[in-house]
Amino acid sequence: MKSPLPSYSLYGEHGRTTDIDWLHCESIAERSRLHDWEIRPHRHELLFQLFWIEKGRMVASLDGQELTLKGPGVLVVPPPVVHGFHFQPNISGHVVTVLGQHLVKLLAEEPLLATRLAQPRAQQLDAAQAASVGAAMQALRNEFNTAHDWRSISMDGALIRLLVTLARCLPAPAEGGSPLGARSLQHVQRYRALVEERYRQQPAVAALAGEIGITATQLNRVCQSVLGCSSVAVLHARLMLEAQRELAYTTMTVKQIAHHLGFADAAYFTRFYQRKTGVSPTQWRAACGKVALAA
Repeated sequence: MKSPLPSYSLYGEHGRTTDIDWLHCESIAERSRLHDWEIRPHRHELLFQLFWIEKGRMVASLDGQELTLKGPGVLVVPPPVVHGFHFQPNISGHVVTVLGQHLVKLLAEEPLLATRLAQPRAQQLDAAQAASVGAAMQALRNEFNTAHDWRSISMDGALIRLLVTLARCLPAPAEGGSPLGARSLQHVQRYRALVEERYRQQPAVAALAGEIGITATQLNRVCQSVLGCSSVAVLHARLMLEAQRELAYTTMTVKQIAHHLGFADAAYFTRFYQRKTGVSPTQWRAACGKVALAA
């Protein structure tokens, strides 16, 4: 049975330690060759992706708009843009997938950098830019593929280097851009940070909106504008992500996981999970190759 992992879950292999489940790095060929070089349109609610095309060509569909990118070049796909790809079989390059909440925390002190990376972008690179991006990507790959001490913090450093290098290659936004857009992004970043801190308590969205200094209606509006989903969906997606981590990487019972995530009882948690995925937590755990313990 194929794992019914929802679109907003991390790409990753069973058995990886959870200290690095916020980032995944692989060659483009590694996944796309399994699908005859065609990735059908899909979306991630909470994942940021960066494609580095060293050589070859790809055709991308971003929210229904088709474009062609030849290497060397980069493609930025923030959440929740609908995207699909067709790659040439001889393509050479890599894709980095980062959990959105981690990226928000990493760039919290640099809102202009976060804004530069918040829109889907396809950018051809000149030789000097390609060399810089390629070197930064290689440094991140080296950290990802090692098991040295302080690996997570070293990966953060390598990721920041890559993002800064990439952002410097992207055209600056036009002068006189909408300040409301930047303000909306800041509200969403703050909301995601609050969700990350408190999702286990399942706080009321209105209470979090009040801490940001806006109403629940305004928060929902900016989430729809920036993320393409409701403010409640952001909270639910974070709960789902943690539920799947605990189902896949721990031997906690379904009842224990339910209580750990702030649900009143296991039955309510199971109904919530089944609404989101179409399967029960026990079925999902079994599909991941885990032996479910009796709840």
